This record gives sequence, C-alpha cells and structure tokens, in this order.
Amino acid sequence: MIVEKPYTRTSIADEARALGVEPGSVLFVHSSLKAIGGWIAGGAEAVILGLEDALGDEGTLVMPTQSSDLTDPAIWMSPPLDPLWWDLVRREMPLYDPDLTVTRGMGAVPETFRKQRGTRRSPHPHLSFAARGPQASYITERHPLEYGLGEHSPLGRLYELDAWVLMLGTGYGTNTSFHLGEYRAAYRGKKELRPTAKVPGANGPEWVSFADINFDSDDFERMGADFDTERASKIRRGRIGRAECRLVRQSVMVDYAVRWLELYR
Repeated sequence: MIVEKPYTRTSIADEARALGVEPGSVLFVHSSLKAIGGWIAGGAEAVILGLEDALGDEGTLVMPTQSSDLTDPAIWMSPPLDPLWWDLVRREMPLYDPDLTVTRGMGAVPETFRKQRGTRRSPHPHLSFAARGPQASYITERHPLEYGLGEHSPLGRLYELDAWVLMLGTGYGTNTSFHLGEYRAAYRGKKELRPTAKVPGANGPEWVSFADINFDSDDFERMGADFDTERASKIRRGRIGRAECRLVRQSVMVDYAVRWLELYR
C-alpha cells in the first residue's frame, strides 16, 4: 500500500513560491481546503502559515470574511425565512463584532485566518475582509457601509496596492475582485439599491439603510472562462497540494471585468 506524503506548512510555502508568490507582496486569497486534498499536517493553520512563509515578514495576506447571516432576513433565499419571523430575527440579531462574528460560505481557511493573532478585520457588517501584515491596517481600517465592494472598500485598496489574487482550488464564481469591476462598469441592468444593516445607534442597535448596487456573480464563471482564454499570458498556473491554482494581478482581473461587463452583460 502506497501512503501519500502529507502536505505541510513547508510544502505549501514551497509550492506557493514555485507558483510565483513573491516575498513582500500583497496576496488576496480565495481558498478551498478540500481541494488541496490528502492529509494536511495542521489543516487550515498550515495553509495560512505556509502562505505567510512565502510572503515573508514584509508581505500582507488578505482574505474575504463575509457574514451574510447578519443581513436583513427579508432577503434570505437559501433557505428563505417565513415572514412571520422577520421582526423577531431583526430584533434579536447580534451586532457585527470583528472578533466574534463568524464567516459564512468562506471556508475553513478564512474562518481560521480571521482569528489569528495580529489579523485585522474590516468593519463592514456583511462584506468584511481580513488582513495580516504591514498593509493590513491600510486595507481594512476604512470600509464604509455604502458601496461595500466598491472604490473605498478593501477591494479598492488592493487595486491601489497592485495586489495579487490567488485562487487556491477555487473557480471564478467566488472571485470577489470581479465585483470591483461591476462598480466601475456601465452596463444594462445596473441599479442603485438601499439594503439595510444593523448597526450601533445613539439609543442602541438600529437598522439603517445605505446605498449600494445590485452586484451579482451569476455570470462570473463565464467571464472567467473568457479571461482564461484572452489573458492566458497573465495567469500563473500551478498546484498547491492537489489544488489547481491561478495567480493573477488583481488589476488585470478588474480591468478585464469592466470591459467584459460593458460588452456582454
């Protein structure tokens, strides 16, 4: 019987370097622990530490830490909530707490990373990002409620910092950077919305409305397939464990998304 060698912090760091992760860079990671496969000595912690080793002390690691459980129950769809309970849920829902609030749908790696000592998490109650490293405060400290994935969000800061995006076993459907392209592009069907969030108020917690757009990832896989073809020379490909990976400058992704959305959406 052949026993597969375990993946480790060291092997993950080595494979990240081989892929093109450079010391001192800003790296925005989407990850699937399951896609790495096999047995990882240390699990999600080893993945995080391995990526940090590849980045070095001057590098900054960033991950999405969204918390859709704190949205208005009226918009829940998977599954929907009986309207009979909307007011109860709104009244009892806890306020966002960057230390306590768990992620939803982000996976084990971001959920572990947000709790690592020294990690900073942005203050948006629904669309937060976590970062650790020299640029962490700049990326996360300003995250306005309005236009939560737009120019003044951590996505905008990543663009300014010429960050890299690592898709570690994930597809384009969860590629958050494409959303920044939605804010910049002019396309049919783009609308201004007024979602709500529960925030601290002068007399206690209150639900407030704020401005945003109807961002939508339903066509991101199709856009990503075109991106793979048309920008193939800009994509560094490799594996970390068994996971197929892409490493791309975020600015290349965002600029492509603007053009694609204006042509095809």
